[in-house]
Amino acid sequence: MRLSRYFLPVLKENPAEAQIVSHRLMLRAGMIKQQQAGIYSWLPMGFKVLKRIEQIVHEEQIRAGHIPLLMPTLQPADLWRESGRYDDYGEEMLRIRDRHGRDMLYGPTNEEMITDIFRAHVESYKQLPLTLYHVQWKFRDEVRPRFGVMRGREFYMKDGYTFDLTREDALHAYNRHLVSYLRTYERMGLQAIPMRADGGPIGGDYTHEFLVLAETGESEVFYDSEVTDLTFGDREIDYDDRAQCQGVLEEFTSRYARTDETHDEALFNAIPEERRRVARGIEVGQIFYFGTKYSEAMGATVNTPDGKKVPVEMGSHGIGVSRLVGALIEANHDDKGIIWPEGVTPFHCGIVNLKQGDAACDSACEALYAALSAKGLEPLYDDREERAGAKFATMDLIGLPWRITVGPRGLANNLVELTSRRTGESEEMSAEAAVARIVEIYASV
Repeated sequence: MRLSRYFLPVLKENPAEAQIVSHRLMLRAGMIKQQQAGIYSWLPMGFKVLKRIEQIVHEEQIRAGHIPLLMPTLQPADLWRESGRYDDYGEEMLRIRDRHGRDMLYGPTNEEMITDIFRAHVESYKQLPLTLYHVQWKFRDEVRPRFGVMRGREFYMKDGYTFDLTREDALHAYNRHLVSYLRTYERMGLQAIPMRADGGPIGGDYTHEFLVLAETGESEVFYDSEVTDLTFGDREIDYDDRAQCQGVLEEFTSRYARTDETHDEALFNAIPEERRRVARGIEVGQIFYFGTKYSEAMGATVNTPDGKKVPVEMGSHGIGVSRLVGALIEANHDDKGIIWPEGVTPFHCGIVNLKQGDAACDSACEALYAALSAKGLEPLYDDREERAGAKFATMDLIGLPWRITVGPRGLANNLVELTSRRTGESEEMSAEAAVARIVEIYASV
């Protein structure tokens, strides 16, 4: 992609309406445009990051044995009346009436609809366990939408739903999701800590939120500092191995870590004082076990081996895909702009031509672009007629992890400059060596 042909409407000044770093940088870097309070258009670069995050989510869900589908954004109100949530959900639900006078709603979540799908097609315990999920736009009519995509009204979310015969089976599904979420967040370069939380309007008394520590987080969190030393790493997990999944849950949840809604001062004070931490956190996901709350109300039953009909045990599990874009920026930025982790960067590498129109520079940049593209990578080539300072400022703002700079002085010695956005360190090397280095970096992502 050549920057002269790309749609990247960067802003030089900080937008007055942006209160936190991620909102400010997403607007400045031309990632989003506000259409209304809490509702955004995702411009090309923002959309690329959103889709990269979504792809990681899909890969890890499928790795765990979960099955993707797609449910609509609009839902019939009658389903929610069956579960009892239509009147209980409150004003965050956008209620709509179609031309035939039927009550509809813009879905804030999908427990009712997935339960309706299940009861229409599943009758026997032999069809269990089953986990279905989708990634879809949701709408919650926040009274004060703020902080950009961190607290918008329209948002993109992965929500998955588990169906099991017994409580023990359902808790294994819960553990399986915790493991898959840990893998998902670490692949994005994030540490998301599972914390005991409140069930809220979803329901259930067994739930964990995944929170990224950040000063701008909306939740106050209390935790044992030892939890921040835990990493999942590249360990292999058999998602059918109950003991292994339970072991991961115990490893990551045995130390104190709670949101303010479930905080227990006595338990917290039992931690050695030097390990007690109070901070802010950004919620990027949540897992719930709620048993038969929806299946009993909506008649979602299965036949057991002895011929009885029992309501299916359920859970729901969500990842805020669009919210993750903001959380990643909150955790990865400096005073110059965004610093994307390699796993989610919109482009793998930036190419900066210091002397556009110079035959040698143009030729070298084109060769780099072709070589990186041939390796399956996506470079962004800044081929604009701009001064070097402006090109560097743009690259720093949009935060690509690596930059290759090509100029007449270096080319005289057959050298280009490879720069790390995160460390700022630069190294001169041949163009071939720079390509090889970039390929090596992304081979392990």
